[in-house]
Amino acid sequence: MAPLPPLSPDQRRAALAKATAARKERAEVKDALKHGRKSLHEVLASDSEAIRKMPVRALLESLPDIGKVRAQKLIAEIGISDSRRIQGLGIQQRERLLERFTPKG
Repeated sequence: MAPLPPLSPDQRRAALAKATAARKERAEVKDALKHGRKSLHEVLASDSEAIRKMPVRALLESLPDIGKVRAQKLIAEIGISDSRRIQGLGIQQRERLLERFTPKG
């Protein structure tokens, strides 16, 4: 497979701007989850490319009272690959996540 040609300065600037915007959007969503301004259901239903490419582990770690260890245990319990991104979740995996984090009442 031949290497890709180098990006032009304009292409590089555009790619860097897109990556910066995606990181900012993911950080805002993670903060909103942490502080209860967004629900897990809202995030999983998002059609934003930046959000859909977020790793599930990072999403879980941003929930209140869930750290790296609990997130890892939850991923294993639900049967999600450690490298899985939100867009790659199956229907049953999404349902199990929502069941786990939807308040009963």
